Amino acid sequence: MIKTISALISAFLMLISSFAVPDSNFKFLVDRAAVDVSATAEVSFDTITAEEMLITESEKQSCREWFNKNILTTEKPAYNFNYGLKSFRGDIKNWSITVGKESATGEFYKGGKTTYIELAHKENGLAATVEATIYEDNATCEWTVFIRNTASENSPVIRNFYAADCVVPVSNCNLYYSKGSEPAPDDFELVKQALTSVPVSFSANGGRTESVLPYFNISGKNSGVVFSVGWSGQWFAAMSRTLGGVNLKAKQEKLSAYLEPAEEIRSPLVSLTFYNNSNALKGFNSFRKWTTDCLYPDGVKAITTMGIGIETPGTTVADMVNGIKNSPVEFTDSFDAYWIDAGWFPIKNDWGDSVGSWYPDPERYPEGFAPIADAAAERGLGLLLWYEPERCAVGTQVYNDCIGKEGRIIESDDTSRNMVNFANGGALEYITDVILESLKANKVTYFRIDSIPEPLPFWQTADEKWGNGRKGITENHYVANFYGFLDTLVAEIPDLKIDNCCSGGKRIDIEMSRRSIPLWRSDFNCLDGEGKANPEILQGTQAQTYGISFWVPINGTCAYLDGEYADRTNLIPCTQRLGYQDVREYMTGNYYPLCYAGLDTSRYQATQYDVEGKGFAVIYKRENVEEDMFTLRLNGLDPDKTYVVYDYDSPDEKLERSGKELMNDGLELQIEQTPKAVIIMYGEK
Repeated sequence: MIKTISALISAFLMLISSFAVPDSNFKFLVDRAAVDVSATAEVSFDTITAEEMLITESEKQSCREWFNKNILTTEKPAYNFNYGLKSFRGDIKNWSITVGKESATGEFYKGGKTTYIELAHKENGLAATVEATIYEDNATCEWTVFIRNTASENSPVIRNFYAADCVVPVSNCNLYYSKGSEPAPDDFELVKQALTSVPVSFSANGGRTESVLPYFNISGKNSGVVFSVGWSGQWFAAMSRTLGGVNLKAKQEKLSAYLEPAEEIRSPLVSLTFYNNSNALKGFNSFRKWTTDCLYPDGVKAITTMGIGIETPGTTVADMVNGIKNSPVEFTDSFDAYWIDAGWFPIKNDWGDSVGSWYPDPERYPEGFAPIADAAAERGLGLLLWYEPERCAVGTQVYNDCIGKEGRIIESDDTSRNMVNFANGGALEYITDVILESLKANKVTYFRIDSIPEPLPFWQTADEKWGNGRKGITENHYVANFYGFLDTLVAEIPDLKIDNCCSGGKRIDIEMSRRSIPLWRSDFNCLDGEGKANPEILQGTQAQTYGISFWVPINGTCAYLDGEYADRTNLIPCTQRLGYQDVREYMTGNYYPLCYAGLDTSRYQATQYDVEGKGFAVIYKRENVEEDMFTLRLNGLDPDKTYVVYDYDSPDEKLERSGKELMNDGLELQIEQTPKAVIIMYGEK
């Protein structure tokens, strides 16, 4: 009864949220209130063995059976949409459906077999293509739906375009999900709530992942599914218990638009990862494994960067080149890229009001950045350079080139926050050429893409100005073209890697993981105007690593404080601090949350990372913890194998314990110093 009441209150708050201005603080507060009412962050997990973590034939079969029944079908597909007064599934007899031949593994996507399903209405000229891929070794499937108008006149209005409106066979389940990026010290905090028949729904804020991330682990009595939505805009997702399992829904939240002749729109990407276990850790790690095996671009890895910071007045190319050339070998051997952040272009008053001229300031950097890139390459480093191609201030290169051409710029009352309209074909072609020219001229190897204004109000403005009353049409084309923009950059510069910033972690989803990694996951870690860190920087950074690691194996930030405790707080796959590469290399493997304290400095926090029976645990004894004894119980081991265990600071003092002992009895650690971060290494004997 209590669960149902909480669910009803949460659903009511989400209903209020749906009527709020999507980019408002009010919506954010209502969304977070709904989380607080129905979910808890006091989450713990049962022990799970290494064998249980393996993806089984049964799980692969569950995925294949669901995929065949719900995607490769002509009866009741997992997707749906309305056109005029009819729905696709309600009028399916008037559609011809052709299921194509399944591709070879990896022909279209790493590790996946792809099928194209063609749909054609028998009368009105609407057609659709479903791109569906199954990753059999990862017990995961995904699909996207594309609708186009093949007629010579406008189509009926498309509404309720659900990429997913389907049921997965999970019973007696709990829902796990994470907060988004506010930014705040509790960004990405994992929460848990019981799923009931009352739908629980989530959506983006202003087109960004601020309230929650679009990842959901539905964990049942004996099985579960990780449900994820890939849409870097105003996404919507809902879940509820129903007859036969859990009903899932996902779509672009607001879309009601006819299609002009030859026009096409697309749905979000949806993925499902199946697992047969009552322990939600199996689902989290199966999803992480799919992400690292199949989703991330080739060559993406955890990296260490140097030189971060907005470039200060007076800094010259010679200064930077000399800094690179004179860096000690132990520095450059450990770093992967030299990082130049915002402020390298011509500046009027400050960098924030000058975005939109994508060439180095000729007064400060007359040679451009190619000499810096060359110097970095000689030391084995790439060049990471900050861009914000979606924004342009009045008077900048992009603004001046585009403002006289209709539809290319969506203007704002703030003259520094006009948006380049990626939904416009001319604007897309122009900005692609400009950024490509800049990347090539400056020999950039890491393209850092930021985006500061919330995009949804701009998209809505463009709908009103150029969309002829079609709601959501600008967003749909913009998001699709944005992905195409990134794909073009990589196609033209094959070794280019993309850093997904977006005001720090506000555009995290599986479509972006297919193209990029977030090296700066939350602006909570930014220093203030006086160069000081947030007072909660250490516990906040630890908590954020704890939360985002459930979903995003490769992520980054930095806590800018000195000392061993701060350095070990920076145990993050991607960071701006030297050291511990031998530890951090395990962080893209299986993840085990051992002990969560949130922001409470009177409690221990501990996490573990494992790659094929080797890994580490880090235990944070925070500044107000009174107990000097901590019992470390590891997870994900083979109970019958022997493991060698040692403190990172005392590598010669090794212990041997069975996996069973380490998981059940644990190790008693005496930690007298406060605060202190202890790293325990282990590996199979």
